[in-house]
Amino acid sequence: MNVYITDVSAYLPGKAVTNDELDLYLGKVGRLSARTRQIILANNGIQRRHYALDPETGSTTHSNAQLAAAAVRLLKNRDGFSPELIQCLCCGTSSPDQLMPGHGSMVHGELGGGPCEVISTAGICLTGISALKYGAMSVAMGLTDNAVVSGSELASTFLRTDFFQAMQGDTDQEESAKRHPAFSFEAEFLRWMLSDGAGALLLEQEPSSAGVSLRVDWIEMLSHAHRLETCMYAGASKQEDGSLIGWREHAGKGVVAQQGLLTIKQDARLLNREVLPVLVGQSLPDLIKKHRLQSDDIHWFLPHYSSGYFREPLDNQLQDIGFSIPQDRWFTNLAYKGNTGSASFFIMLEELFASGTLKRGERILGFIPESGRFSVGYVLMTVV
Repeated sequence: MNVYITDVSAYLPGKAVTNDELDLYLGKVGRLSARTRQIILANNGIQRRHYALDPETGSTTHSNAQLAAAAVRLLKNRDGFSPELIQCLCCGTSSPDQLMPGHGSMVHGELGGGPCEVISTAGICLTGISALKYGAMSVAMGLTDNAVVSGSELASTFLRTDFFQAMQGDTDQEESAKRHPAFSFEAEFLRWMLSDGAGALLLEQEPSSAGVSLRVDWIEMLSHAHRLETCMYAGASKQEDGSLIGWREHAGKGVVAQQGLLTIKQDARLLNREVLPVLVGQSLPDLIKKHRLQSDDIHWFLPHYSSGYFREPLDNQLQDIGFSIPQDRWFTNLAYKGNTGSASFFIMLEELFASGTLKRGERILGFIPESGRFSVGYVLMTVV
């Protein structure tokens, strides 16, 4: 592809929030939630993250669209950058501010500038890569001279204690956790994993003459939804057979809030059993063959994993398929920038891009899994 990433930006709202400060931002929790939080934080390795929340009032400081727009405004290119120059705007998120209109349109509205093509991609962590692929194809095909791509998440609005209380219909967290499955481990699991942030990329037909650019060699995405049930979801209830019933089917029965249908839930046992064997072991070998990829050619490996718990299993899975990448070539900032879903890969890439350590000819492999119904994205880039 004749496509180059000429700039990368990231925007993280507010100050870094430590594990000891979670109650200040998300609200105090009961004993059951506190115990669950302790277990999850001990395993995920996240020490700091950012929330678009005012700790004094509990109100949000940014909408999701505003987070994405803030990241886009930080972009620049060799001739300078402004929203008026955008020809194609592609925006991915799993947590849009509203059901309609599309997230991309709301970001465009925040940015201002002139008319442009706008794309919104739906899903979970892979939405940022879906947006990237669309933008890259637009530039590669010569349909537009440039594309701006964003991934952004406003997860904190799902995580606050007052949201959980509204979902359970009262303030007795201990009793509600026993009565409602939405407040079991499946809901609490993600409550201490997710945070807010946005990243953006500028794609052009030529590399920048002023500094480092990244040539996009290929982007591959694979779904295994044809054979695996849903693992991460919101706005639905999961049935014993693994199927989902959406919130609109429940709305007429008045149980959307009472059953916590709008909380984000994760089937942690299903995740642990399938995510790496399927999204690495059963996905990457075909891509290695297709692109004649060798692990020795990878200078930087950027894995988006939700928890440090998965680092060693991921390493083992790569070894099992004969594609071992030494961990000193891995780059992740999960511990101090948090798990920002669709923005995570962009936020990792921005830090590496700005580090001054990239050298011409180095190859970067991105790994972006999505547990929703088990999809994965792989991105290969070369430093120019």
